[in-house]
Amino acid sequence: MAPLPDGFSYAEWNATYNGLSFGIAAMGSATIFFWLQLPNVTKSYRTALTITGIVTLIATYHYIRIFNSWSEAFTVASKDGGDYEVKLTGAPFNDGYRYVDWLLTVPLLLIELLLVMKLPQAETVSLSWKLGLASALMVALGYPGEIQEDLSVRWFWWCLSMIPFCYVVFTLAVGLAEATSKQPSPAAASLASAARYLTVFSWLTYPFVYMVKSVGLAGPAATMYEQVGYSIADVMAKAVFGVLIWALAAEKSAVEESGKLLPN
Repeated sequence: MAPLPDGFSYAEWNATYNGLSFGIAAMGSATIFFWLQLPNVTKSYRTALTITGIVTLIATYHYIRIFNSWSEAFTVASKDGGDYEVKLTGAPFNDGYRYVDWLLTVPLLLIELLLVMKLPQAETVSLSWKLGLASALMVALGYPGEIQEDLSVRWFWWCLSMIPFCYVVFTLAVGLAEATSKQPSPAAASLASAARYLTVFSWLTYPFVYMVKSVGLAGPAATMYEQVGYSIADVMAKAVFGVLIWALAAEKSAVEESGKLLPN
């Protein structure tokens, strides 16, 4: 929990406010959609889709907490009908909720992908442990740098967190390529590939957002870019990724059901 800088303009405060609101709306809507779709996929893929909904539910809860913390940290008022003035209340803004969210949801995101790809059980268990632990370590190593004002310390923790990050990204981009090619239909293979690369793309935004405060930006503008950047990345990595997981589960369910209907 780092102290907020003073001097926010209304535009900077409002952009962050709207970014957090967007996160709540997107994650909450996605949770409802995923769980409503459970009866429309076969039993084999319901666990993956259930986890998808759990991920966005956890994210919804934490976005509400971050949003409330942001709102409580400021007073916004207009004097005599003029421009809005933003002042700190002295209440702390707890951005640690974001890291608690990631510590829970990032391993689950990877596990849901492995489950919907329907790899051999031994491979699924092995990769789930490896990727889950690596992703949790990545988040845990990133947090000490996030709360630092000393840029050299911030860079140190960024570099450490990039070690498990690179392992996970390499596994998604290269290690799962063969399994993707073995999906039961071209559409399923295309969706599995899209889910893998969306994860890689969305994850690559996090290190850059993390570095916002390390490349010359400071004060309210840096805080705004960080909060809005993380909100957009989270929606891509969880809600949009979840839609691809649902589409892949639905496609594979349709293929399997059509196979059962074929005459022997």
